[in-house]
Amino acid sequence: MDPMSGPHVIRGSVSLPEAELMWRFSRSSGPGGQHVNTSDSQVELRFDLARTEALPEVWKQRALAKLAGRLVDGVVTVRSSEHRSQWRNRETAAVRLAALLAEATAPPPKPRRATRIPRGINERRLREKKQRSDTKRGRSGRDWG
Repeated sequence: MDPMSGPHVIRGSVSLPEAELMWRFSRSSGPGGQHVNTSDSQVELRFDLARTEALPEVWKQRALAKLAGRLVDGVVTVRSSEHRSQWRNRETAAVRLAALLAEATAPPPKPRRATRIPRGINERRLREKKQRSDTKRGRSGRDWG
């Protein structure tokens, strides 16, 4: 089998180490004719997040916290079975895992700083509101006689 189509980059210069990826293949479920009964096209990709040395320690802690619900003994698992080809399922699973780790290791967003509305803008809003109120009040038929 040919090597995978290049390293799957998580972010920056950090990529998934091929040596730490554990692959498992099984038969896909569902329709597919005779082919599906003979080929192991479903892919299960496992990555030991708790023991990896490929990620910086800060990223690892962030990912362990964010993916806590998905982890089983520190291992994250991704499955792919939408393609008939095992090769394409391998690619899909690796891309999915890289995207999952990229999202999980992303730094938290900067906290929002509360800002005050400038006085001029607030005064203009109230002035326009008053004008609109006067316009609508002028439409009532009270003074028509």
